[in-house]
Amino acid sequence: MTAIITKLTPQDHVAHDPAPIARIFREMDADSAEKVVNRALGELALSVAALSKQVAASELSEAPRQLRRLARMADHLGMTTLAHTARDADHCLDHADATAFGAVWARLLRIAGSQIAAGETQRGRRV
Repeated sequence: MTAIITKLTPQDHVAHDPAPIARIFREMDADSAEKVVNRALGELALSVAALSKQVAASELSEAPRQLRRLARMADHLGMTTLAHTARDADHCLDHADATAFGAVWARLLRIAGSQIAAGETQRGRRV
């Protein structure tokens, strides 16, 4: 018997709303706006890293609160897919669905990486 193994490569459609970052740049001078966006992206990255440590250690008691915070930060930066996925992960934890949480968590990590990188690229172009 020969087994056929298919490698699946997840491809996520990542939505981003440029309006929140554009608004920051309209309301502030460019240097101040860039600092605000840099700080927000940094906090977002730190939040994902802290959550990753909690998940890896199976210490999920604070994860729902952290996921809701992550969703709010992502919303404020127009990272709509990341915000939605963080809410989905929170929902999985609320329903004690470990299998679904694992899948959604993997998606959240993929999306966070791509949206943070995209945010840095947009920031560099001074939206």
